[in-house]
Amino acid sequence: MSSTRQDIEAEIYRIFREQFEIEDPGPDEDLREVHGFDSIDAIELLMEIEKLFQVEMDQETKKEALSYIRTINGICDYIEQVLPDAGAHVSRAANR
Repeated sequence: MSSTRQDIEAEIYRIFREQFEIEDPGPDEDLREVHGFDSIDAIELLMEIEKLFQVEMDQETKKEALSYIRTINGICDYIEQVLPDAGAHVSRAANR
């Protein structure tokens, strides 16, 4: 796992702690089943991701993203797939 992936994961875990009060979910835990993470939470998560990466996703991208928001690994996979510069952006933001 590259440091880029680690940076993305660290930010996703931070968002879960700060915004959703979910402490350290397992990377493959089903967030919906284990933590009651619903579709409203998923939309809020997408807004946080947009802020973090300074991007704006169109409705189609957001709709597609909802199918990936089941596990931390799924979220990170999606971010790496859709936002290829995400890790570099997170690294720069963390160093400010």
